[in-house]
Amino acid sequence: MNLAGLFRAVDTLIAVRDAAKRFTGGAPPPAEPPPAEPPLAPSGLAGQIETRLTNVVVAALKEAFDRDHARLELERTHLEEERRRAEAALQHEVRRQAADRELARLRLLAGTAMVGWLASIAIVAAGLAGASMTARVSLGLGWLLLLAALGASFTAQGRVGASSQPQKPGIAVGAASMWLLLAGLAATAASLLF
Repeated sequence: MNLAGLFRAVDTLIAVRDAAKRFTGGAPPPAEPPPAEPPLAPSGLAGQIETRLTNVVVAALKEAFDRDHARLELERTHLEEERRRAEAALQHEVRRQAADRELARLRLLAGTAMVGWLASIAIVAAGLAGASMTARVSLGLGWLLLLAALGASFTAQGRVGASSQPQKPGIAVGAASMWLLLAGLAATAASLLF
């Protein structure tokens, strides 16, 4: 049975009856007095159905709001985790760049020590074998210091490469390598003066 069609038909009949009364001069339908206060809840079967439907709608809205709140919390947590990952990646990149710079400096020191040692060998090969004992001792000391600088530089490179924080372990050995290099070059140069 089509209830919607039935309701329209009843509405149409009531509208036609009211129109016929107006044309025939009948009294207009009495106007309903406005209610003083709206009733809190309709009584009867319609009131129970309306109350249940209201409760269902309220529960559905509450569930939707709770779902939205949980989704927003999940998104907020996800964004916070992405921010932490980005900060960790930035710190890792900064450490990697610092390690690269330290390794480049240590390689330069090692190369300079090697060139200085080879230059001192060239000095001996050039004919300074007949030099004084002081020159030979100074040259030998220079060789020793240059080789120690080379070894210290290689050791510092190994520590920087194995360390997660390159600034801490390689600094002392790297500084020692630089001072050994300078002392070795000075001793080799002094051997030329004697």
